[in-house]
Amino acid sequence: MAGTRSSKQTVRNMLQSLAVIGIAAAVIYVFIPHDDSGVPVKTVDYKVELTTVRRAAPYPVAAPVGLPDQERWRATSVSYDGGKDNAWHLGFLDPQNQYVAIEQSTAPVEKFVAEVSRDAAKTEKSQRIAGATWTYWDGPKYDALVRQDKGSTTVVTGTAPYAQLVAMAGALESKKTPPTG
Repeated sequence: MAGTRSSKQTVRNMLQSLAVIGIAAAVIYVFIPHDDSGVPVKTVDYKVELTTVRRAAPYPVAAPVGLPDQERWRATSVSYDGGKDNAWHLGFLDPQNQYVAIEQSTAPVEKFVAEVSRDAAKTEKSQRIAGATWTYWDGPKYDALVRQDKGSTTVVTGTAPYAQLVAMAGALESKKTPPTG
């Protein structure tokens, strides 16, 4: 009889301990602040890189000026690789948190656009935007607008709807700064 009584007490003590631990965990969860929105987006200042690339790249480098609702567009990534076909990249999140990127390169058009747009395919549709002709490319993940210039290709691509890609394309200003020296 003694063995049954002590095992019942052990089980009861264990259940009481679990209840106390559960209450403590609930109190901690309720009163300790936590963020359910995920990792905050890190923004970048691309002005220095843009100035440098406009000197180094063999083509006029594009960046947005005067985007509609510009203060809500956030630059999230910037890079230039002179060794990889002079590839310029400038990534943004638009006001609806959709991705939009400006990509430029001297690489062959078909290969470059397929790479940066994640396999978008050229369509028959084109549009004049800010005085330049842009071709629409539809993709499974990213859509794109593509403009071919002498010696380079400019792509505005991303998860954002075409209206946002058009807004970005219309805000682009391409410049080439002569090297100092």
